[in-house]
Amino acid sequence: MFIIGIAGGTGSGKTTVVNKIMRQLDSDDVGVIYQDSYYKDLSHLPIEERANYNFDHPRALDFDLLYDHLIHLKRGEVIEQPVYSFIHHNRTQDTVLTHPKKVMIVEGILVFTDKRLRDLFDLKIYVHADSDERLIRRIRRDILERGRTLESVLSKYQTVVKPMHEQFVEPTKTYADIIIPNDRRNETAIEVIKSVIKNTLKPSVH
Repeated sequence: MFIIGIAGGTGSGKTTVVNKIMRQLDSDDVGVIYQDSYYKDLSHLPIEERANYNFDHPRALDFDLLYDHLIHLKRGEVIEQPVYSFIHHNRTQDTVLTHPKKVMIVEGILVFTDKRLRDLFDLKIYVHADSDERLIRRIRRDILERGRTLESVLSKYQTVVKPMHEQFVEPTKTYADIIIPNDRRNETAIEVIKSVIKNTLKPSVH
């Protein structure tokens, strides 16, 4: 199994890159795991506290479970991937049955902060975008998809997202094998990544 880690700040275009790769490859041999599925269970907290929880800090994530699931997938075993609700700020009771693939993409802002995960990744990609561009995308996404207000998005960005990005996300760029500038100029990088994946999927010749 060939595992690709894709990191980058909120709104940097990581999901767009993943979708382009999946769409252009059109292969049943490629699967995706999203970091967001592995936020810790916060059922013990009232929803008001969950809403104000710092989800941009590495401690918000269950890296043990994510690592364990990747090990099981590498062994050829099926896993039950958690499902996270951005409306309720918590894991749901549902899981997604995830089968091992020849290529697995692991995407999320903090996936390079855990050394065990970094060591599992055969290819590490960092998607970079200017801070103003990321903020605009974050506003659009959180209002349209997650029911947030403009005031809440801006407040969260200023007090939590931006400082956490500077402390934890941006420094992990140094671990990347490939840095994609942003999703407007990433066609060349995506072609390189596709070539790597296609070579990985080629049957071995003995």
